[in-house]
Amino acid sequence: MSKFTIGTVVASVLILGGIVWISYPKDGARVKPASGGGIVLAADHNSFDFGSISMAKGKVNHVFTFKNSGSEPVKLTKFYTSCMCTAANIEVNGKTYGPYGMVGMGIDTLNETIQPGSEAKVTVIFDPAAHGPAGVGSIIRDITVENNGGGPFVYEISANVTP
Repeated sequence: MSKFTIGTVVASVLILGGIVWISYPKDGARVKPASGGGIVLAADHNSFDFGSISMAKGKVNHVFTFKNSGSEPVKLTKFYTSCMCTAANIEVNGKTYGPYGMVGMGIDTLNETIQPGSEAKVTVIFDPAAHGPAGVGSIIRDITVENNGGGPFVYEISANVTP
């Protein structure tokens, strides 16, 4: 292949990569507040960075809260994580459900309703040792709450896993 062809391919890949990087949502924008008619779910925060965590020190957790700030009840239909190393519990109406995990690896359906003005808490548990020694480095995991409001909540956790 000629230098021109190689240069064109490299430039195309760099441009495409730049477009993807620029268009990727920043700082928790991946949480899409559900809203449809009188349904509005609002999160207190969308993402959490555990920073540098050690496999040897075990599991870490974080709590997210969201509120039905709309005028209609919201039905929560599914709840799951993006990886088996991440589990989550959800507290709705004073009852805790879970732990929930990755889709297809256990229960992911949820049949709870959150009334207007009510809150729910999502407790995320991340196990940095779940992937063994190969699991070191930067991670990003999602926790999804599907509902009838037109869009799922997708919380995000991140960390830098060390041995």
